[in-house]
Amino acid sequence: MSSKVWNMRRTVLGTALGLALAAFGAPQAHAANNDGAVAGHTQAGATVTVTSPDTGFTRSVVADSEGNYRLPFLPVGQYTISATSAGQPVGPTRNVTVALGTTTTVDLGAMNATNLSTINVTSSVLPVIDVSSTESATIVSRADLVRLPVDQNVASVALLAPGVVKGNAGFGGISFGGSSIAENAFYVNGLNVTDFYNRNGFSEAPFAFYDQFQVKTGGYSVEFGRTTGGVVNAVARSGTNEFHAGTEITMEPGNWHSVAENHYDANGTRYITASRDRDSLIKTNVWASGPIVKDKLFFFAMYEARGATPRNTNDAGNAITDNNSNQGFWGTTVDWNITDNNTLSLMAFSDKNKNVGDVYEYDYDTDTRGTKTNEIYTDTGGKNWALTWTSYLTNDLSMKLMYGENNREAFTRSQLDLECNPVAIDDTTAVPPPDPQLGCSTSTRVEKRNDQRKQGRADFEWTLGDHLLRFGYDHEVNTSEYSRYYPGPGALYYTVYAGAAGDTIDNGGVIPAGYTNYVRARRYEIEGTFKTIDSAYYLEDNWQITPNFVLNMGLRNDSFDNQDAAGNSYIKMDRQIAPRLGFSWDMKGDGSTKLFGNLGRYFLPVANVINIKQAGGLLDERTFYAFDGWETRELNGVSYVVPRLGPQIGPVDTSQGDGTVGDLRSEVDHDMDPVYQDEAILGFQQMIGNNWSWGVSGTYRRLHNAIDDMEISATAQCGPDGYVGWVMANPGEKVTVWGDTNCDGTADGYLTVDTSKEGWAMYDAEGNYLGQRGWVKPKRTYTSLEFQLDRAWDEKWSFNASYVLAWNRGNAEGPVNSDTDFDDTGRTENFDDPWVNFGGDGYLPNDRRHQLKLRGAYAITPHWQVSGDLDVHSGGPITGFGVGNPYDAQNYHSYYICVENCTSPVSEDRVYERSPRGAYGRLPWTYTLNAGISYILPFQGGGNLRVKLAVYNLLNQQRTVQVDQDLQTTISNGTSASFMQPIGFQSPRFAQLTVAVDF
Repeated sequence: MSSKVWNMRRTVLGTALGLALAAFGAPQAHAANNDGAVAGHTQAGATVTVTSPDTGFTRSVVADSEGNYRLPFLPVGQYTISATSAGQPVGPTRNVTVALGTTTTVDLGAMNATNLSTINVTSSVLPVIDVSSTESATIVSRADLVRLPVDQNVASVALLAPGVVKGNAGFGGISFGGSSIAENAFYVNGLNVTDFYNRNGFSEAPFAFYDQFQVKTGGYSVEFGRTTGGVVNAVARSGTNEFHAGTEITMEPGNWHSVAENHYDANGTRYITASRDRDSLIKTNVWASGPIVKDKLFFFAMYEARGATPRNTNDAGNAITDNNSNQGFWGTTVDWNITDNNTLSLMAFSDKNKNVGDVYEYDYDTDTRGTKTNEIYTDTGGKNWALTWTSYLTNDLSMKLMYGENNREAFTRSQLDLECNPVAIDDTTAVPPPDPQLGCSTSTRVEKRNDQRKQGRADFEWTLGDHLLRFGYDHEVNTSEYSRYYPGPGALYYTVYAGAAGDTIDNGGVIPAGYTNYVRARRYEIEGTFKTIDSAYYLEDNWQITPNFVLNMGLRNDSFDNQDAAGNSYIKMDRQIAPRLGFSWDMKGDGSTKLFGNLGRYFLPVANVINIKQAGGLLDERTFYAFDGWETRELNGVSYVVPRLGPQIGPVDTSQGDGTVGDLRSEVDHDMDPVYQDEAILGFQQMIGNNWSWGVSGTYRRLHNAIDDMEISATAQCGPDGYVGWVMANPGEKVTVWGDTNCDGTADGYLTVDTSKEGWAMYDAEGNYLGQRGWVKPKRTYTSLEFQLDRAWDEKWSFNASYVLAWNRGNAEGPVNSDTDFDDTGRTENFDDPWVNFGGDGYLPNDRRHQLKLRGAYAITPHWQVSGDLDVHSGGPITGFGVGNPYDAQNYHSYYICVENCTSPVSEDRVYERSPRGAYGRLPWTYTLNAGISYILPFQGGGNLRVKLAVYNLLNQQRTVQVDQDLQTTISNGTSASFMQPIGFQSPRFAQLTVAVDF
């Protein structure tokens, strides 16, 4: 077959049938973040015209002297494309699908339309290897999700991509390529909706609002930044020239949820009570779309009424909470084709939600509820919108301008906040739970936060011969209004811990004789308005060096400016230069085989939670008392207990925040370096016939630096007399802060502390100064080998398989610690003192050695389809954390446990053993099988009825996904009785019925 005929077959098959949306994991060409593009080759000087039959949108360009053309910034959807020269057609008119974030290649040759008689064109979507792409991404369309058993949330979509796993902690989230859950970015129609307060979530529209998703797992272009994890890029549905409407009802009745298992300790005591918990959900979605002005102005609008009524018991089994969330969700898009060269689009949605939890007394043994004791109110979410102007300025130059706002509220309070202090028993305690309930409220905080992102960006594309230049500017102002405190008198939270007389506790105090346990009374308060300004410039050149070889060169310049409550910059980092270099080689010149690679650097901003806690006058006051038994009280006829406080143990600890904003020059490194990650990817792809493709790729990621809080308690100039305090800095690097330069006890100038070898004053048990110690440098690497096999949907069946073999090593997970459930992003325990992370190198919490994912759908008849989705993972490592160390008297989390003479007041007499990261094996493998069956009934005249029953976790696996990893909690001769006790599990099986009618 001649190359000309093969290229014609490839073009017609690939473009007439659409881009391979089912080719999950195939790298896609660079395009804008809320639309796509079409490019290719035709007769030199020919006019190429693309038209949307749905909206009448038309755009024309003239091919250059070599016949190259490009049509950027096209809304996703179906198009026709044709070329003419001197009024005569150049080849036939073609059909083409434009997908999110991709460039579809269409070669418009002069071949006569009669030559197409030998081409078997069907309605299939075939896998096309995009030989111009250098990034790794997975595209998932709304049609894919209708077929597959995928739960209706964005995280479930992201988890379809290879190398993406659930976070291994109580605070959830998803991990991309070994990164922590706090390093990802999420976009809807170009609007960044990532949680900038803690980077631990995102704003999410109702599922029926989305049209397509693009999950970027690596190698993404310089247009995207502020992430060292992954990117989830979504685009909303839009209207057309035809009126359409529909309704969709989703039902998850409580009795369609399998019973969760209770869990008991070695003594048979129930420590997790879950068997009476129930989830129940019903959603009714109505939508409509169509023209406001034919060929010019279109709308899509939807409303979703949602009623969620989950029921939860507390672990003691003496309180039960009935939740009720029935807030309506809405979303809309409006698209205006002002002229052929100018369009204006509006996207808006609300994920605002209100939940009321009614709390009742409860007797688990008799399954009897008593008096209503409290109401808890939780408000979340907010309104989001983006306005985008697209202008095709010349034949070769196009522009897109966007401005939008992302709002998130988080407000939790209860009726008993004035009267009831929260009370807890630590998981590791030996104190038996009392018969009455702990405290008189299940509320543990009064917290209100309003986050607002104001985002503007400008993106340009300029074609210059063999070079496609993409450049732009991105600017965000992220403002958090925040207040938080504990409920109850004195705003105190009481926690009872196990211990024994003579034990040394966290503040260095010793439990007095006659007492076996102790109480921490913690007061935690903060309030203020804080702002972060993030901006970036980027420039990218896609150079078609030869017809078969593309070189992608990009450069991004980020700057981050975190401000205190007064608006002053206190963490400001400029000139963060992120180079990206990629290539794609069409090895045979026919688009069937491709070798590609990518090198890139990615920077991570500092979360707003740092502004608040470092520069907001945080009061974190911890006072310790001997535990003198339980005191029974009564409120509204309900009996409850609070700890009776014995003598105070040790000093009041305000080391984490004394309620004032200090001299920030002494609290922030003056020359701090940003957190960044380098990434290298090398991959290969090949088509197998027309329907199948396979690929293999290798990825290496290395994280550089950490920004975290460290207690610098000594300097080279003044030893322990030069105490600086808690500083946000780069552990293991030189830190420049305002401090005491002449050892007179007064901060009078900047000094530099090389924290790789100094900065921590060591003392023995008698308080004698032993010298200084530095911090180990943070390390994190991720290495993976990924295999993929794909069979695209052809109206009969589809299949995708991926296997990832990965190693995630280091001594720092990232800006959160999931193995100890510490989710204050950027303020982990890891570097509080040098001993916390000393000897902590090993496999990290998000290490999953083996990851296997299978999914597919099969049409039994035109009316019946079955589908499945299997996710298999090996478990993460288990560490036995201790406290203390063999080098000084410090008492805090560490990779050491005390084994002899642990109650000796002389720290030198204590004998420690190292407890390495991952030394206690791994969590079990998990298997999650989802299955679905659908019935489809087309209506005469258009539209259809679709009924889908999906069962998630079909085998009802409830395996352990998290365990207690505290081997010791105090410096003592014993170990924690609850070490390795399971505390997190797979969600039980549940079924979901969706009934949709479209017209």
